[in-house]
Amino acid sequence: MTPSEADYQRAVELLRAGELVALPTETVYGLGADAANPAAVAKIFAAKGRPADHPLIVHLAGHDAVEHWAEQVPAVAWELMETFWPGPLTLILKKQAWVPDAVTGGQDTVGLRVPGHPVALELLRRFAAASGAHAGIAAPSANRFGRISPTTAAHVAEELGDGVPLILDGGACAVGIESTIVDCSRAEPVVLRPGHIAPSHLEAVLGRIPAIETAHGAPRVSGSLEAHYAPQTPMRLVASERLLDFLNAQRHKGDRCAVIGHSQPPQAGMPHLWRMLPADPVGYAHDLYGALRDMDHAGVALIAVEALPEGAAWAAVADRLRRAVAGAGQA
Repeated sequence: MTPSEADYQRAVELLRAGELVALPTETVYGLGADAANPAAVAKIFAAKGRPADHPLIVHLAGHDAVEHWAEQVPAVAWELMETFWPGPLTLILKKQAWVPDAVTGGQDTVGLRVPGHPVALELLRRFAAASGAHAGIAAPSANRFGRISPTTAAHVAEELGDGVPLILDGGACAVGIESTIVDCSRAEPVVLRPGHIAPSHLEAVLGRIPAIETAHGAPRVSGSLEAHYAPQTPMRLVASERLLDFLNAQRHKGDRCAVIGHSQPPQAGMPHLWRMLPADPVGYAHDLYGALRDMDHAGVALIAVEALPEGAAWAAVADRLRRAVAGAGQA
């Protein structure tokens, strides 16, 4: 799916006029605004119902824009950019004084990334050509705050409807969960949000496995709240060995469940709605949000998710599921 020339032109015009545009990235669809325009950025918060102190990520067309937005960029940050950009890695850096508080949540740091999606990159290049070489687009996920992130243009339309003037359709997102966030604003890089780029990948650049710090702290980053990525249907994580007993108990109560698993259903003729995801973390991540969204629409009493295997490779999807469970069923 490739937007037309007219679509790109309209997107740039809307952004320059302070309006919102939804755009595909390799991770999830983003709700974009001119990151240098506080009034435009405020429309993101209004459309999403997002707390004003929750920072956004600024998407750039390339490395050469970084020092316009960030100061004191350490050598290790440049090495990470060279290795992983364009791609699903966000770097937290000390911000330039001019960067709007609306983008940073009032903090002295800013999150930057160059997305690895051809449509996002084309839009960013055109926007920079029209607005100044270092222009950036602030773009959190294009959904209501705290809900399931969208991985198709149809998901965005379902979430935000007329709240966004234009949705650029770039097909289904390749990665399916949000970018890895690495804080490079302190002495040693720390992972603040796990993602497709795992600590083992970062080790190749850093020379060590970085610490993962996903609790509340400073700096605050996108996706760090305890309840996030959540369906409106209540949700439970259930160990594989307990899944059959759990589902039988729900059936005896008269409740029908939607089940998301990664192993074979525990018995034939299971009365519950069943979705089996790939048993590898990359494939599972790609399909997760779409499965949660489908199950949320299924009219069931509960979404039961088979607990994930142990191990660092599953850390990113485990993080998303933990937060989804915490927020599930909340009005």
